[in-house]
Amino acid sequence: SSDPFYITTPIYYVNGQPHLGHAYTSVATDVIARFNRKDGRPVYFLSGTDEHGQKVQKSAEDSGKTPSEFSDEVSSNFRALLGELNCSVDDFIRTTETRHKKGVAELWKRLQDKDQIYLGLYDGWYSIRDETFYAESELVDGKAPTGAEVQWVEEESYFFRLSSWTQPLLDFYAKHPDFIGPEGRKNEVIAFVNQEGGLRDLSISRTTFSWGISVPDDPKHVIYVWLDALTNYLSALGLPGDSSSPDDPDNMNKLHKFWPADVHIVGKDILRFHAVFWPAFLMAAGLEPPRRVFAHGWWTKDGEKISKSVGNVLNPKDLIAKYSVDFLRYFMISEVPFGGDGDFSHEALVLRVNSNLANEIGNLAQRALVMIYKNCDGKIPEPGLFTSEDEELMQAALSALSTARGYIHNQSLHRYCDCVISVARLGNKYIDTQAPWVLRKSDPARMRTVLYVLIETVRRMSILLEPVIPDSCTRLLDQMGAEDNMRTFQSMSLQISPGTEIQKPTPIFPRIEVEKVTKVV
Repeated sequence: SSDPFYITTPIYYVNGQPHLGHAYTSVATDVIARFNRKDGRPVYFLSGTDEHGQKVQKSAEDSGKTPSEFSDEVSSNFRALLGELNCSVDDFIRTTETRHKKGVAELWKRLQDKDQIYLGLYDGWYSIRDETFYAESELVDGKAPTGAEVQWVEEESYFFRLSSWTQPLLDFYAKHPDFIGPEGRKNEVIAFVNQEGGLRDLSISRTTFSWGISVPDDPKHVIYVWLDALTNYLSALGLPGDSSSPDDPDNMNKLHKFWPADVHIVGKDILRFHAVFWPAFLMAAGLEPPRRVFAHGWWTKDGEKISKSVGNVLNPKDLIAKYSVDFLRYFMISEVPFGGDGDFSHEALVLRVNSNLANEIGNLAQRALVMIYKNCDGKIPEPGLFTSEDEELMQAALSALSTARGYIHNQSLHRYCDCVISVARLGNKYIDTQAPWVLRKSDPARMRTVLYVLIETVRRMSILLEPVIPDSCTRLLDQMGAEDNMRTFQSMSLQISPGTEIQKPTPIFPRIEVEKVTKVV
């Protein structure tokens, strides 16, 4: 497809420093964005930071800084992490930017014009940590369902008529069964919307703090953080948009081109806001909801919840320094089913990297490249007629593209990795069976054909896995002398030209030694 593709991370809340969970969301989103770009689609990949709210204001005060100074510092850390993770973001939005404030004001106006907002009095339980209002029935032992402390709040507030969207939301879910992923999360959302008595109107402004976007024409009110934050997905595209025609591809603005979003990638803790409040806001404003919201799980460490109090917080920068960015990216994407919870351990990372990258792909690539370099004058050999075994291996590598495309479409990222590794396993079985080191003396012509089949298989695997480990696959393609036009998905049905010079082979995926792990632990 050549259709535009819009994908987002959530905007990260700046009350703390980036951790493994943020890295996981960002890398997963980047893998999907890179795959779709490589598949020929115009991609817009958005990330950013959520900088308003009572919690940020308090964190700034505790650090002796203004909210603006505090937000600038922490936001820059999130932006820097995206670069360190090699995430190919097209845009980074901050909720303190003028363009975002314009978008929020526009959405508020549209809701107000459609009589979806009214002024009333709020009294109920509120969690500063969660930036969320809770009903009495939702509290567990006097706390929020998340374990956060709550406080009783009574104040004047603007309300969104969420109650009137109970049935429209249920109808929307039924009409769009793929809106929520993974499948298991859908039932949680439907149960919340279908609660006894239906949804309650939602307080969407506060008067007890000032760090936020003021309500248009009523500046004593600050817009509720989630209405503010969620609008980033539209304000980054230029809401309210310009007057260019959506039918004119040469004058198509980003809002017309990329909305509705193809998928919002979020953590499971904020699914409710994205799958209930967000589509309700949009439908109420006369805008189309996103096509899909996918909620991934959480990471634990060695079986324990990651938290500052336990002292087991994982800094992505430290992991990159110890293992490399590609090894960390590969582990996060391949280790657990995307959508489920995962457990981080250094031992698991080493096992995964050594097994899949060093032993399977790296071993196959190194053996093929070294034999070509030594026995074929450092050039891709001219193959003879292909046997059924040759054709079968190259076809397996080619067929993996359509398989991977299906997995990416459903956000089954671990299966996407598995389908590439399965080709590497076939390749290693093939090289052991064909034994080109024996053919070197007994049948040099057949050796050249076998080495050609191997290097072509490695090329196709490298192209397929590049969205996950871009630096490593680029270096591997460099070593085999692949031109730019032979690094695309479209080129996978072609074959690399015999006579192409290769570089002197050096291992791309060195094994992580146990001594290194011991030092990390």
